[in-house]
Amino acid sequence: MRSFIAIRFLVRGSSHLAIGLITGVAVAGLAPGVPASLAGVALAGFSALAPDLDHPESRLSQRLGFAQHYVRWAFVAAALVIGAYSYLHLHVGGGQRLYYLIALGFGLLGAGLQGGSARRLALLFTGLGTGVAGLYAGQVWLSLLGAFIALAPFTSHRSWTHTVWATAFWTYVGYLAEHHLGWRGVALFAGAGYASHLVADSLTKAGVRWLFPLLGYAFKIPLIRTGSPSGNLLEVGICAGYALLVLGLIMGKIGF
Repeated sequence: MRSFIAIRFLVRGSSHLAIGLITGVAVAGLAPGVPASLAGVALAGFSALAPDLDHPESRLSQRLGFAQHYVRWAFVAAALVIGAYSYLHLHVGGGQRLYYLIALGFGLLGAGLQGGSARRLALLFTGLGTGVAGLYAGQVWLSLLGAFIALAPFTSHRSWTHTVWATAFWTYVGYLAEHHLGWRGVALFAGAGYASHLVADSLTKAGVRWLFPLLGYAFKIPLIRTGSPSGNLLEVGICAGYALLVLGLIMGKIGF
């Protein structure tokens, strides 16, 4: 069962990445005033994976949560440090017992963290670190990006991150980055890539609640049955058709 879930998310992550990259090519080749760049295309691909940070098994969660294996040991190490401190520096009594209980709590938490829980905490620390770096560097967009990375893993799948509000927020982060870095087109690459994920998910039977929490209705065109052989084949066909469409539009624009 676990291998099936892993394969399912691997396939979907690859499809979202492909659609995001194709969207980036479309922006680079068709949007007026936006310089074509590989960095912009890569940003669109990254943005297309961002909504699935709300699931610990998603491709981007696994990449950004690379420190998940160290999170457990960090809690265990903290338990040992607290326990040693209470033994060496505190007198026997209520204060020492309290510290022993705190150390025990850290130890049990570290020992109990598995898989998704450890990855969520790793993403939390990654986001907090990114946010602090943004504050230190005076880059508001970096702090907002860190906040998204830190909070998204603790939301329900296909809820807050799969909305028009999250798309607007991500685009705004791109706008601030564009302003601070002087790189034209960042907001468009980021927003288009993010939106491509929601559009793709709207083609599945589960759909997307674009206006959550104001409206609980899931907008969908149920073409794809996620995880099934036919669904995977259809995903490949959609990616190929989308790529051909974008290629045709770009060739038509440049006069081929």
